[in-house]
Amino acid sequence: MNELLLTVLTLSVLGALLAVILFFVAQQFKVREDPRIGEVEKMLPGANCGGCGFAGCRAMAEALVSRDDISTLYCPVAGGEVMKAAATYLGKAAPEKNPQVATLRCGGSCQKRQKTNKYDGAKSCAVVNTMYVGESDCAYGCLGYGDCAHACIFGAIKMNPETGLIEIDPDKCTACGACVKACPKQLIELRKKWPKDRAIYVACRSRDKGAVVMKACKAGCIGCGKCAKVCPFGAITMDGSLAYIDSEKCKLCRKCVNECPTGAIHLVNMEPLPKEAKVPAAPAKEEVKVETAK
Repeated sequence: MNELLLTVLTLSVLGALLAVILFFVAQQFKVREDPRIGEVEKMLPGANCGGCGFAGCRAMAEALVSRDDISTLYCPVAGGEVMKAAATYLGKAAPEKNPQVATLRCGGSCQKRQKTNKYDGAKSCAVVNTMYVGESDCAYGCLGYGDCAHACIFGAIKMNPETGLIEIDPDKCTACGACVKACPKQLIELRKKWPKDRAIYVACRSRDKGAVVMKACKAGCIGCGKCAKVCPFGAITMDGSLAYIDSEKCKLCRKCVNECPTGAIHLVNMEPLPKEAKVPAAPAKEEVKVETAK
């Protein structure tokens, strides 16, 4: 009986001693977290979508608190106002960035891009892209299996069975970029979000020559360059046989839309420009006079 009591007392004393040691060790190596991290995290939307480039809103909050320069940090879901509020709380300068929206740069609907074969396999764009170009002769068009829609956690993307293309709801889109990463054809781009969801963009990514493009898709860019020639703001550039409209330089004058012979330039939530209408000229550059010494 005495031996049992001695054993119990010994173990009790040993347990208490270890508890005291562990307490002091925990206090010595305790990680003291900046309380501002929790406050900033509360300001963020909590979507944990990764659109900011971090694993989640907690990691974003830690970066905002720890970095002196936060000009490169931006949460697309929260938007500019929330970023300004967080920056003001931290006493730092808020990053300036225009709102963006995901845009599908493909106009090859079922009516414009005829199918030349039938795929019978896993309904995944990523899987199809590893095996062949798709069900049409266009190697650059939308595959139509909705990987982007599955990647969107905000329900902003849905498939249209009539066109075979996705549709993006600009009111639900947060420009997190998940759909951009999910598209193996790189057909989705984050572009400037205009008031009333207006937009002008080239809905084509084909690198083929004009004749090949027209054979594969009636709505493709044939690289004629007419749109670039008439743009008064220098917003359109030609990359080989493909036109591209810079959404930051574009003024929505719509003159390029009338010039496109294939309808590859899409006009959203705007009426076409009357052909007789005059487009405001771009601001003229000031001439610099150089005086020669006599």
